[in-house]
Amino acid sequence: MKTLTFKRYGKSPEIGFTDAPRPTPKDKELLVQVHAAGVNPIDNMIPTGLFKAVLRFRLPATLGSDLAGVVTEVGSRVTRFKPGDAVFANIFDLGTGSIAEFAVVPEDAAALKPANLDFVQAASIPMVGLTSWQALKERANLRPGQKVFIPAGSGGVGTFAIQLAKQLGAKVGTTTSTGNVELVSSLGADEVVDYKKQEFENVLRGYDAVLGTVRGTRSRSPSTSSSRRARSSLWSGRWMRPSPALEG
Repeated sequence: MKTLTFKRYGKSPEIGFTDAPRPTPKDKELLVQVHAAGVNPIDNMIPTGLFKAVLRFRLPATLGSDLAGVVTEVGSRVTRFKPGDAVFANIFDLGTGSIAEFAVVPEDAAALKPANLDFVQAASIPMVGLTSWQALKERANLRPGQKVFIPAGSGGVGTFAIQLAKQLGAKVGTTTSTGNVELVSSLGADEVVDYKKQEFENVLRGYDAVLGTVRGTRSRSPSTSSSRRARSSLWSGRWMRPSPALEG
């Protein structure tokens, strides 16, 4: 099968398509014929070696984390899926990649593809969707009426996170460029700062949580509460370890 790989870390990673044996799924894995693969900023960073110490790749390694496709084979202990199922998944940091004709996916990393999404749409969701859900729901425990600052609202995580935060009943502040003000407003953002015209820390006030979608967000956060307790809650209780999708 064809797969997009890189052969070494650094400035010349030798990225290109190569031939590789079709993988065989283990007991709790699926073999998926990939119809679409999503590309995130982390996929560009991995070959540079930035995450070499923490990611378990054996070179040459296949690139990509997000995928959507059709199950062609299942392991002997798989119970939730069968051949022919359309699925989408994120296989980040599992030692393999999604930009290939076939990919092995752990059963617990996959979900059935929504019928109203095509494969390309479904492949765009896993990493940004998981990042948004884990940050806003599991880490921040965002509640109705709270205020969350989501920088870079027109980015992959930002566009998803704004909509999720609104679904959770929160008020959303965001930043974007002049050309995307209308877009992020249509997604539900309540306060939009055009960073080409204003500094967000001079505009936004009283926020309960910040989703760090841009490097340096923590050091330049909007005002939370005047109380020291609220600031402590933001940094220690609601600050998430950066997800790979947030490093763009």
